[in-house]
Amino acid sequence: MAILLGVDTGGTYTDAVLLRDEEEVLASAKSLTTRHDLAIGIGKAVQAVLNASGVEPSTIGLASLSTTLATNALVEGQGGRVGLVYIGFPESDLAKHGLNEALKGDPQIVLTGGHDHAGGEAHTLDEIGLSAWLETVSGVSAFAVASKFATRNPAHELRAMEMIREARGAPVSASHQLSAKLNGPKRALTALLNARLIGMIDKLIVRAEDGLRDLGITAPLMVVRGDGALISSAQARQKPIETILSGPAASIVGAQWMTGAQEALVSDIGGTTTDIALLRDGRPKIDPEGARVGPYRTMVEAVAMRTSGLGGDSEVHFITEGLKGGLTLGPRRVLPVSLIALDAPELVKSTMEAQLRAPAPSEFDGKFIKRVDGVSHAGLAPRDEAVLERVEGVMPLSKVVRTRIETQSIRRLVERGIVQVSGVTPSDASHVLGLLDSWDAEAAHLALELFCRRRKGDGERLAREPETLARLILDQMTEQTSLALLETVFAEEAETFEAEPAGLARHELLRAALLGHSGLIALTAKVNVPVVGLGASASTYYPDVGGKLGCEMILPEHAGVANALGAVVGRVTMRRSLSVTSPSEGLYRLHAATGPEDFTELEPALKAAEDWLRATVIQAAKDAGADDIETSATRELRRSEAEAREIFVEGLVTVEAAGRPRITA
Repeated sequence: MAILLGVDTGGTYTDAVLLRDEEEVLASAKSLTTRHDLAIGIGKAVQAVLNASGVEPSTIGLASLSTTLATNALVEGQGGRVGLVYIGFPESDLAKHGLNEALKGDPQIVLTGGHDHAGGEAHTLDEIGLSAWLETVSGVSAFAVASKFATRNPAHELRAMEMIREARGAPVSASHQLSAKLNGPKRALTALLNARLIGMIDKLIVRAEDGLRDLGITAPLMVVRGDGALISSAQARQKPIETILSGPAASIVGAQWMTGAQEALVSDIGGTTTDIALLRDGRPKIDPEGARVGPYRTMVEAVAMRTSGLGGDSEVHFITEGLKGGLTLGPRRVLPVSLIALDAPELVKSTMEAQLRAPAPSEFDGKFIKRVDGVSHAGLAPRDEAVLERVEGVMPLSKVVRTRIETQSIRRLVERGIVQVSGVTPSDASHVLGLLDSWDAEAAHLALELFCRRRKGDGERLAREPETLARLILDQMTEQTSLALLETVFAEEAETFEAEPAGLARHELLRAALLGHSGLIALTAKVNVPVVGLGASASTYYPDVGGKLGCEMILPEHAGVANALGAVVGRVTMRRSLSVTSPSEGLYRLHAATGPEDFTELEPALKAAEDWLRATVIQAAKDAGADDIETSATRELRRSEAEAREIFVEGLVTVEAAGRPRITA
């Protein structure tokens, strides 16, 4: 009998579940995610399932972790301060390809160097420039290195990595180690985001392992990758970018395990995001263009998923334009007022009561701020540091922000994860309506009462009472969730349409059809596959979504811990690729990880690539703790015709190794 432990750390809750032989759920539990020390929340959730099941910690043979930490960090713009070394590319790329936006003011340098498409050195690497720059950079937690055509020859990236480690001793993320594909700027962005996440994911894994050991669990820790496969904790620490969409990917694996669904939309709502994917033949599709999270398109292989900043803790915004006004949710996550009130109930509620007595509403009504312990302040601007020094415990935001320009300091501190702010959320609305009772319902009522005082363009209050406003907020949640599902449906529809999915989802004819319009013309429409609703709040929000879209809504028994379930029923899968090109007639060049290798015939080059890849992925699968490993290989060959002759252009060899994770107890 094998006992398996799955853990998921989300933005709001940490979940734990125990399974017997991948067949029976023994117990599940939730605990609030403790961002200042994630081991506390993990420990509480795991201790709860141990108590509920009576399982001895020493009998657990496998522990696996999925996390939305990396996904949420990218959606919310958080992460460590990094340095980018950009080799052989024009400086204009930084703005053109979104690298400046992703850097957010972090240090960067553009150096001469790089290679050509055949792997030959285009320019000598400017080592003197790199050395001088490294002496000037401060407050950086990790570096990213990207060189032109590094997937054809990684020599300059390898040399830059060596120099950075010698000079700074900091982690380095190299683009060729994250993707074998071309598109240098996109690889650079992926390496940059990977570097930004290194400290965060490393801290999570170390603390998770510490927490499990403290409970007497000695089983090795696995981590869910963005494509739903499992990797070892050591591998996840080296390439944390591969854990983006880890939690959502685990939820899809868990959804299929719970429901047996072969074709369905899987929609997972958390505190920060809603993640939607399509199951076909019981398997999620892998995004061929790379995982997209928030504004970033990466080169990370992951489940094809649409992630939007819509969750139970999404900030409620008042729309001031127009006479009717209105509401919108997200994309930023804030602490629900009902949740932050648990830390300082008297202060939070007395402050809001005083705000209610004020003659006019303020933009700071119902908003509080708290510092997150244990987050580095390195690299903060003096103004931001001065604002941070005022934050002690839980405080009204109005006591911290003294000038309009300081609101930008608050934004930057939130993006760095140094502070958290509160605001009205759907979770607060659910407390007001009695649909949730997890936190402080009285504080939620006061927060919504303050929000009601906002005036629309016609001079009328947004709502007369908190209960009315709460229903408006949940109606908006239904509306935005439905739109997110419809966009996914149109994006995945086999019959393509001329308009973009976002426009189709909002088209007035579709809206009329969903309502069953019947006049001179009758219009009907519905989502024609079931929707599996996942997440702790799915049962609160999703029945209305199913009614709006006219589809079957499946809410599994363990929907609230689907991520934790998926974390422990997945397989170890390793996949690597290498390319073979033909720089000249009769010459075939294998672009290996150690540098180019030439052959006079195509088949030996392809076979050498396959042999190297097979050995590499088998070893990686073993390092991840896989047993009963099976491999498969594919070749994609591109040819063109010239002067009635077929000419070889490029070949891509991919080898995959898969097996079940090793169970130790």
